[in-house]
Amino acid sequence: MALVLHRQPEKLSLQEVIAKYPEVPPLITLKIDVQRRGVYYTQNALGTLDESIHQVRGPALFGYRDKQFSLLPESLLLRDGTSIITSPTPFEQNPYIVDFVDGRIVLADNGVILEEVEYWRKPFYYNLKTSSGIPMSYIVSARPQRLNLSVNGYCHFWDNDKGCRYCDIVNHLKQQKIELGAPTKLNPRDVSETFHEALKERGRFTGICLTSGSNTGGNEIFDDEVDYYIEILQAIGENFKAKKFPSQLIASAFNEKQLARLYEETGILGYTSDLEVLNEELFNWICPGKAEWIGYREWKNRLIRAVDIFGRGHVNTGIVGGVELAKPHGCSSEDDALSYTLEEAEDLASHGVTTVYIVWVPRPGSYFHDQQNASLEYYVRLAKGLHDIRVKYDLTIDSDDYRRCGNHPDSDLSRLL
Repeated sequence: MALVLHRQPEKLSLQEVIAKYPEVPPLITLKIDVQRRGVYYTQNALGTLDESIHQVRGPALFGYRDKQFSLLPESLLLRDGTSIITSPTPFEQNPYIVDFVDGRIVLADNGVILEEVEYWRKPFYYNLKTSSGIPMSYIVSARPQRLNLSVNGYCHFWDNDKGCRYCDIVNHLKQQKIELGAPTKLNPRDVSETFHEALKERGRFTGICLTSGSNTGGNEIFDDEVDYYIEILQAIGENFKAKKFPSQLIASAFNEKQLARLYEETGILGYTSDLEVLNEELFNWICPGKAEWIGYREWKNRLIRAVDIFGRGHVNTGIVGGVELAKPHGCSSEDDALSYTLEEAEDLASHGVTTVYIVWVPRPGSYFHDQQNASLEYYVRLAKGLHDIRVKYDLTIDSDDYRRCGNHPDSDLSRLL
């Protein structure tokens, strides 16, 4: 039998939200709620985990809800192929339950089996090490169809305690380095060697994504960050015959000269720079480092100017969905939060910039560790609203769609088009 956890009633249950928004596929609604609440693996479920086949947790840019590095599955696939990027969560925090029942790995809630799920399959290169002796899985992590690089785990906005308040990147990095021995900054040679092996699995991976913490150093702010990304991207490019390869960079708000260098000197195709929250006043509170160095309006303007270099649909910004409701200064109603978020997202879309969201997870190592994220209905409405804006302005979302990314419920809806 699946474990039973009695929960407090919410505004609308999963089934009520599915019934209210039939235009959103039920599996996407379920995925959102699993991201929102997290998962807990039973011992029966963990008994089916096979390290020779399945991908287990490894180094990551952000921390886990359970604050551990224990041997658990990396994440889950739903039966339609949708990836769930979710975090193992303590049982007492009311997560969904992953169990093994009647020969199937299942997702359950309050004793009711909802869906059959699968663990992610491990790529072959996870078994290998670089010539410097580092496990290749520590250099490049895999999602079902994407290769991910967290090239530098430190963010300089934390230097004067002005890191984003929802973020735990630096605190998590310290724990990860101690417990796993993972490198905090990648060597380009290790990256090139890992890609050489990863790309031998022909047809498995359809995209590449790079990200890291911000680096404010250089003659101009972010020059050092740009130089390092160029090094890493050129190392990746050694493994491709074509000048450009399917890739996305999630980075700081670079100026036009820096963006032109990135585009001209590397194989990068898409550029994302995250505003995190689409409201200037909340941006100043939630992202004090970004506000101090660049500011909301200039960050937004740099995104818009990037369209001239990368083209419409190839420039994105990400937001941490629900953080606009954080206490004490966040919006007091979900209706108001949704209204101003979608209004700003539409303004960006009118200039060729796409907005995607991730479900806010209050992480133990963040300033907002004791907060509560938004309701399931809010996240479904946000996903639908952002998707509808992209349809209205005919913007594609290739680098962040359900196949390549799996972390954005709104872009999962692109498969409906």
